Amino acid sequence: MEFRNSEYLTLIDYKIYSMSLNIISKAITLNDGRVITIETGKLARQADGSAMVRMGNTMLLATVVAREEAKEGVDFLPLSVDYQEKFAATGKIPGGFLKREGRLSDHEILTCRLVDRAIRPMFPDDYHADTQVMISLISADANAKPDALAALAASSALAVSDIPFNGPISEVRVARVEGKFIINPNSDECEQADIDMIVAGTLDNILMVEGEMSEVTESDMIAAIKEGHQAIKTQCQAQVELMEEAGKTEKRTYHHEDSDEELKEQLHKQYYNKYYEVALKQIASKTDRKAQFGAIKESYLETLPEEHEINLDLVKKYFHGIEKEACRNLVLNENSRIDGRELDEIRPIWSEVDYLPSAHGSAIFTRGETQSLTTVTLGTKLDEQMIDNALEKSFKKFILHYNFPGFSTGEVKPNRGPARREIGHGNLAARSLKKVLPADADNPYTIRVVSDILESNGSSSMATVCAATLGLMDAGIKIKAPVSGIAMGMISDPETGKYAILSDILGDEDHLGDMDFKVTGTEQGICACQMDIKVDGLSYDVMESALDQAKKGRLHILGEMKKTLSTSREDLKPHAPRSVTIKIERDMIGAVIGPGGKVVQEIQKETGATVIIEEVEDGGRVNVFAVNKEAMDDAVGRIKTIVAVPEVGETYTGIVKSIMPFGAFIEFMPGKDGLLHISEIKWERLENMDGVMEVGEEVTVKLTDVDRKSGKFRLSRKVLLPNPHKKPVTDN
Repeated sequence: MEFRNSEYLTLIDYKIYSMSLNIISKAITLNDGRVITIETGKLARQADGSAMVRMGNTMLLATVVAREEAKEGVDFLPLSVDYQEKFAATGKIPGGFLKREGRLSDHEILTCRLVDRAIRPMFPDDYHADTQVMISLISADANAKPDALAALAASSALAVSDIPFNGPISEVRVARVEGKFIINPNSDECEQADIDMIVAGTLDNILMVEGEMSEVTESDMIAAIKEGHQAIKTQCQAQVELMEEAGKTEKRTYHHEDSDEELKEQLHKQYYNKYYEVALKQIASKTDRKAQFGAIKESYLETLPEEHEINLDLVKKYFHGIEKEACRNLVLNENSRIDGRELDEIRPIWSEVDYLPSAHGSAIFTRGETQSLTTVTLGTKLDEQMIDNALEKSFKKFILHYNFPGFSTGEVKPNRGPARREIGHGNLAARSLKKVLPADADNPYTIRVVSDILESNGSSSMATVCAATLGLMDAGIKIKAPVSGIAMGMISDPETGKYAILSDILGDEDHLGDMDFKVTGTEQGICACQMDIKVDGLSYDVMESALDQAKKGRLHILGEMKKTLSTSREDLKPHAPRSVTIKIERDMIGAVIGPGGKVVQEIQKETGATVIIEEVEDGGRVNVFAVNKEAMDDAVGRIKTIVAVPEVGETYTGIVKSIMPFGAFIEFMPGKDGLLHISEIKWERLENMDGVMEVGEEVTVKLTDVDRKSGKFRLSRKVLLPNPHKKPVTDN
């Protein structure tokens, strides 16, 4: 089909063009009148499903492709979710030598995780085909943050495909600014918000929550989730209509799992009670419990003849199901847990600070079989992390890294750098602590916190929050209040309506449970949260119960932490860099820097201190960092001398910098030269400057005047000498 030769298609042309391509579009109107559009059928038509989501000038293209069959031996869903921000979307060219988009940034990885955690539970349990979701930011708008739209785009692409998916789902960002909730706020509104969270859900249920808060109450958090869910329902309904118009209500058929119901029933009948008996022993050690469960399966395998036709993969799967059922029923029937604790009981805690003598701050936090060794390092502004991606170019003064080596769980695992999980856990811990750190104006340091997980059996990210809090206080950082964290779980039975909320869950309980709910906060309120729900129908009453139980657990953990260290140390460690901040006038910045940086470089070289000079709103700010007092005092003294304001009538000792026929220029203060006119050198008349002074000569002068217009200084030497023409005063 041909169109008229014009720069833009007319409205009629576009309608005809859309019909020929079967372009379908849906509009979603937010409460404040902003519009989100979903469009499919126009871009990436060879993918199994594609959708373009637009809000303002922000545009996201999502595609999804899945293999028809699962690979042999695969008994899980090989789902990959990739989110990438194209630099062209913001009119930028990537930095670096290659000038092209490279590995995903931490921000992009965190957005991938937000989408993955929302859509993964919605695929059928028996669907195991390789599935890839790709989301690209192709146009950006500062007033429409793309991470809040990524899951909507991914779900829309799945909705218009034939890939089995029990959606649709959507995500929204909820912020509270001055007591008012805003859906999908802009960056400025997020900066002002005391609640900033991403909420994901279906038409009926909440799936995932992640965000940060300024010590808010549990009821405030529930209110934010409810507000977000109302917007999610509208977005899901639009996807249902999109799917119907695209004719994708029927999904592809598949068969990715073998089954043997007779074998399953036989194993359950023969071994369920044995698994339940081991669960009843309530073994505290993860290793011992695993060994006893494993022995049951081994006893069955030993009964098999060498030649048999039993599918061992199915045996493994069915035994795993029996173990999971037994452990869940223990909680629901006995109101107790596999390690012997009560439902709300926290594992034993011990902690220690100042463990590493050379670190600026350090702490060990151990809860049960989970342990974090955390260090705190204080640096200068030169150590700030530069963020340079498609949407942002800035510097970060607080950095938190989380490491999870294989030995922490007794496994052999190559060290390939941080995985997505490690980046996600580190981000959660960082968000938990950022609200209690000193304001940038009160904190001259770049702070790096590193949590190395040495043992892990559940809640290692929450152990990181606790250890980092202790480490910061040990380093002498004046945090607003200590922060603790706890991971909550839930086991439920939809048929009977029974449910149990578990405090401080084990790794096994996380695996067999229906919810993983991490909450961090101070005594005053919640600082951050991360929730993943694995079942349908979690009511707000259950969520409120979980939050109330989490608060009790958080406060208990906080009490145990305070036994080790309750407030920040009064002073830094002797080997930590000290900092002094000097405010200077804006016009003195150049004097401290000097020509080509000469002055500040000399100060650093000769004193050993580090000097950072910044221009701020009210003038200049000089931060001086030094490990020892002598270097600090020397550097501060030099800077104060440079920025000191000359006073008329004061006497100074200066250096002759240059000689002219009409006099000499004297540097009477660092960076300040004044004219000593030939007539002001001596009382006697001088015809010329020959032999009167030498460059580099030290001379004492008096500041006699400052020209108001030019700011030039006038000096005199003769006024400090006896006047031979003045008659001495005699007594009558």
